Amino acid sequence: MQIARPYAQALFDLARSENAVDPVETSLKEIAALTSESADFARFLRSPVITADQKAAALDVVLKGANLHPIVGNLLRVVARNGRLFAVPAVIKAYTELSANARGEATAEVTSAAPLSADQRTSLAATLKDKIGKTVTLTEHVDPSLIGGLVVKVGSRMIDSSLKTKLAAMRVAMKEVG
Repeated sequence: MQIARPYAQALFDLARSENAVDPVETSLKEIAALTSESADFARFLRSPVITADQKAAALDVVLKGANLHPIVGNLLRVVARNGRLFAVPAVIKAYTELSANARGEATAEVTSAAPLSADQRTSLAATLKDKIGKTVTLTEHVDPSLIGGLVVKVGSRMIDSSLKTKLAAMRVAMKEVG
């Protein structure tokens, strides 16, 4: 989401200037967890029916009870006033990428048919580190429709070794032959 990048960059620059990159990231992860755990909070962020002023007022109440880094609270207030709360999840993702990049890390989104074991996680992270030259943090998703194999996304690169994709390719090849 294009709108999130400037907010994330400004937040990262401010956090770095105040030597608070990690605490800000921790607070952002708490907001991300709240968004994924509470459907009501996620709807609140996305809702076009609630005005920016109403969202800002409600957010002030939420922030008073939350133990977030002050920079994150200020960001949320600005985003709410600008009517851009729907972009908060994308801002969090973009900030996390900036933070990881500054530490020399990369994030890989891994989708598998079943949850990965600890050995599989370690092996995959090591393989990706060898390929891209950075420490890799895995974000895992499970999609049983893949049948088997993995889909790995690192930045703009994607490696799809899922059985679902291989079967679809075989189906296309069989149609061309027959």
